[in-house]
Amino acid sequence: MNSASFKMESTTHADMICRAVNAGVNKSKLPTGRLLLLSMLAGAYIGFGCLLSTIITTGAAGFLPYGITRLAGGLIFCLGLILVVVGGAELFTGNSLMVIAWMDHKITAVSMLRNWLLVYLGNFVGSVILAFLVFLSKEYLFSQGEVGKTILNLALVKVNYPFSQALALGILCNILVCLAVWMTFAGNTVTDKIAAIVFPITAFVAAGFEHSVANMYAIPLGWIIKTFDPSYTAATSLNLASITWKNILLSNLLPVTLGNIIGGSIFVGCVYAAIYLPIKTTHRERSLPSGDSKQLEK
Repeated sequence: MNSASFKMESTTHADMICRAVNAGVNKSKLPTGRLLLLSMLAGAYIGFGCLLSTIITTGAAGFLPYGITRLAGGLIFCLGLILVVVGGAELFTGNSLMVIAWMDHKITAVSMLRNWLLVYLGNFVGSVILAFLVFLSKEYLFSQGEVGKTILNLALVKVNYPFSQALALGILCNILVCLAVWMTFAGNTVTDKIAAIVFPITAFVAAGFEHSVANMYAIPLGWIIKTFDPSYTAATSLNLASITWKNILLSNLLPVTLGNIIGGSIFVGCVYAAIYLPIKTTHRERSLPSGDSKQLEK
């Protein structure tokens, strides 16, 4: 059999940087209404990943080693980013990579910050809507109420991190999330993209790092259960006084969001831009037919 039939399509890092720039440009041009809707979807999608991860890990600590329990929760959480990337949605943490298009002078800082702000707001709305729907479904009462205890304990941990720890956990989280998104630029099929997502996302969840959009679902859900079903929360014997909107916003979302921006835009976006943007133009010139170099200016 001719060996040429086994030739596999490969993607270079120069191809990846071009795709990252194009993605950033396209994101910056999305109309406000469409951007908000896509952002709400992403908030809900990440929430679904968090929901399933919570269910999988409920009760597992009683008979599985810590690491295996965390690994299972992380693997299942991948559902969220897979839905975002394959289904199509706008996720704040992944959009940190728009900094690559900005460093290539293809978008302005204003257009990038506009995207980040609108996407962040849309992610928050989508996450909280899902949290209310999950509450109305009484999902937290499943497994004799153990699922709800998992949710409440998770919220308690998240609102009680010191600022510096939450910041560091946010940085580490979005390094891995943006590496996952960066590697999807190497993919040419849905399977490629899913494979690129699984290991980095599993790693960040298993390690206990902090994702701002996941927290927009997980912590408000804990607050909703605490507020609207006091008889259930009283039966858990948990001290839930620290689950307040002040702590949700200032003790968790603020430092985690700052950390996500630093981890994704600086440690991944800026680093890869500095490495590969200098070779992008040369790569594109080589890939164009002779005499078509003027296309690079478009």
